[in-house]
Order: sequence, then C-alpha cells, then structure tokens
Amino acid sequence: MASDTKEQLLERGQAMLLRQGYHDLGIAALLEATEIPKGSFYHHFGSKEDFALQVIDRYMEEVHAGLDHCLGDASLAPLKRVRRFFELSMAKYRTEGYLGCLLGGLGQELSGVSEVFRRKVEQCFTEIARRIAGCLVEAVRAGDLPKGTDAQKMAELLVNCWEGAALRTRLRRDPAALREMLDFYFRTAAS
Repeated sequence: MASDTKEQLLERGQAMLLRQGYHDLGIAALLEATEIPKGSFYHHFGSKEDFALQVIDRYMEEVHAGLDHCLGDASLAPLKRVRRFFELSMAKYRTEGYLGCLLGGLGQELSGVSEVFRRKVEQCFTEIARRIAGCLVEAVRAGDLPKGTDAQKMAELLVNCWEGAALRTRLRRDPAALREMLDFYFRTAAS
C-alpha cells in the first residue's frame, strides 16, 4: 500500500510537473488530485525538491526502458534504432498534448536558480547521449556513418537538437519541429 501511495504521487506529480512546472506545482493540489493525506506525502518525500528529484528518477526509468527497447532491437540497423527511440518519444508527447520533455522543461525553469536541479538534469541528458552514442558507434562500424565520426558528439548534438525542437513543439502544440529536426538530422548524418 505504501509503495502504491508513493507511485501514485510520483505518477500524478510527473504529469503535473510537465504541465505546470516546478514553481506552479502546489503540494496541496497534488494531494487533492490524488486524494492522499499530507502526512503520506512527507512520509515518502522530505520536501518538494526531494519529490521533484524522485519524479525525474521515475521519468528516467521510462527513458531507459525506451532506450533499451529501441537500441536493443537488433532487427533494425543502428540509425533506425536511434530514430525509433525519438519517434516513440514523439508519440508519447502527442498523448501528453505536446508539452515536450520533462527534463527540458524543468531544466529551463530551474537550472538558473537551483544547482541541484541543474546538475541532475544535465546528468540525465549526458546519460541519454552516452547510450545513443553506443548505437552510433555501431552505425560507424556498419558503414552507415563515415569512419572517423565522433559518435559522442553526434549523440550530444542529437539530444540538443531534440530538446530545442521539443521546446518549439511545446510552444506551438504542434509536432512539426520534431519531425523536421529528425528528418534533417538523419538525412545529414548519413551523408
């Protein structure tokens, strides 16, 4: 029961943080939305900051599951695996109303005011890029990318471009920026 309560708070909180951001997320509103008493919140989380950091951890579990699913699919060529991860991310964004990436939103909101969040979000982006770079190394070995390609830099560029396009998608509530970015990146990468 206790872990169900915590999971319910994290799940609802993740959706609320994506929609409202950190500063506009009220603990009272979260508790009202989940019908969970205040004491239960503080049983699982030491503070609002602790809660949000655990939401990020939960979000990263989803990201890693998506990376495992896509990058581990040996039936696809490496570049197709990487693109598939981002296409599935775009589909998830659609179900959330094109609000973009939780990491990007929190990073933009909090990186200038909280060193803890700045480091946490940067660590998450670094880990995503590292995992993608591994698949890009396979693409170089397969001859799908030119020899001498710096897979880590290409992965970091991809994550950076994705986050910028995710912001534009959030602003416009339209996925065109994400599709155009993926098309441009993968067309350019293979040439």
